[in-house]
Amino acid sequence: MRTCFNFQVVLPSAKTVADLQPKFDAIQKCPGSRGVIVTGIAPPESEYDFYSRFFCPKYGIDEDPVCGSAHCALASYWCKKLGKSDVFAYAASRRGGAVSMHLDEQNQRVLLRGKAVTVMEGTVLV
Repeated sequence: MRTCFNFQVVLPSAKTVADLQPKFDAIQKCPGSRGVIVTGIAPPESEYDFYSRFFCPKYGIDEDPVCGSAHCALASYWCKKLGKSDVFAYAASRRGGAVSMHLDEQNQRVLLRGKAVTVMEGTVLV
């Protein structure tokens, strides 16, 4: 069986994403996946392009408050869908957060921008 990195689920609206009540035990049993990215288009009056949430109970993270790796995948999807190279998202977890993304197709890169909190610092000796 081929292993997937994450499943991506597109819901009909940002409200559906925000109101989602995930079943972590079911997500944990999902074969071939690390986690589940859920996303939906933001309402037209919103400052955001889309909403998102990321669930990864297999690795002890029921919900990542603002997942950078999930937004790298979402940037590619939403930029193409919306015909833009820059998108702005709201991670609708309990803590929440905003992520600005730029899709650089020529270099095959996604640039993430936003506020961050340092939770750990360290040094690696080689």
